[in-house]
Amino acid sequence: MSSIDACLDGFALINRRILERSQQERERRIDERTVAVIVPDLGTTFRLRLTVEGLTEPTHHPTGAAPGPVQVTVTVGSDDLVAIAEDRLSAKLALVTRRVKINASLGDMLRMRSLTQ
Repeated sequence: MSSIDACLDGFALINRRILERSQQERERRIDERTVAVIVPDLGTTFRLRLTVEGLTEPTHHPTGAAPGPVQVTVTVGSDDLVAIAEDRLSAKLALVTRRVKINASLGDMLRMRSLTQ
């Protein structure tokens, strides 16, 4: 089981990959969304904003605390989150094998998919 700090470091790696894309590409592919990432093995939910400026406003709180509405919810184990962030696990494979679950609109799913390509 990874730690909260390891997960935050993972989000930093993912953010770096997002920011490696051109501003124009990010503007085309990203609609601002509030994202909750539930990590059951840590009993923690991370809340972030996905914007053209990357992942912003990262916070975490115990799962079940109600921080407000979100547009996208991702559920993933801490080790899998870190492995995806470090490119040791494909996000697509994790989704297909149900190691990652995403609750989002179809449009949001397609936009998130385009970020992983």
